[in-house]
Amino acid sequence: VQLQASGGGLVQAGGSLRLSCSASGGTFSTYGMGWFRQAPGKEREFVAAISWSGGRTYYGDSVKGRFTISRDNAKNTVYLQMVSLKPEDTAVYYCAADRSGYGYGQPIDYWGRGTQVTVSS
Repeated sequence: VQLQASGGGLVQAGGSLRLSCSASGGTFSTYGMGWFRQAPGKEREFVAAISWSGGRTYYGDSVKGRFTISRDNAKNTVYLQMVSLKPEDTAVYYCAADRSGYGYGQPIDYWGRGTQVTVSS
């Protein structure tokens, strides 16, 4: 399974970005999907996750109310809509998949390459 994240960039504080992660080579519609991020000098942090059907979503405390995860199984793509961005959201964002389908609390089976998000103050 290959995961390709895109949509990162430079944005001012208070702005918005939408990240996309396209999957190929597997059965996307059965996977739980998630987003993680890692800032320089910090550990990787959970951002958001979504179950295989999209029926359940989970968010890290630092992004609740500002970020929204969604998926389109017909397009093999998961999205992360980010609004009200803050400088502390600056990080490399990674998408990930778990074969359990739950999307949260399960071992990650596949990682994608990251996309850089930089929020200027």
